[in-house]
Amino acid sequence: MVEFKNALGLDIGAARIGVARVNSIAKLPQALKILDNDENFLNNLVKLVEEFQIDLVVVGLPRNMNGEETEQSKVIVRFCDEKITPLGIKYIFQDETLSTNEAEARNSNKSRHVDDLAAVVILEDFIRTNI
Repeated sequence: MVEFKNALGLDIGAARIGVARVNSIAKLPQALKILDNDENFLNNLVKLVEEFQIDLVVVGLPRNMNGEETEQSKVIVRFCDEKITPLGIKYIFQDETLSTNEAEARNSNKSRHVDDLAAVVILEDFIRTNI
């Protein structure tokens, strides 16, 4: 069991990062926003951490259908090592297999990006497997 009060979920992509949040009492993830994966990401992340009093970040980790890590998994781990670790925020990885497919199925507005909805799915999986 992973203890936390408020968590952010991140669905990290090359261009965009979907962000959702959840607290340990309500356990109902909420899509927050989609951030650009650019030089402003860290500043935007810090603002969200402060605004929502985040004490845990749950990062989606891609795996193939056999559950094995992929080249993209290594990219995500390196991203977290370089960008999140220096901030001193606790983070963990959550398998994100098929999270984008699930987010697309939930998306009623087919013209919008689903990265934040994928972050919701990641948090739902985290809650189901860790709390």
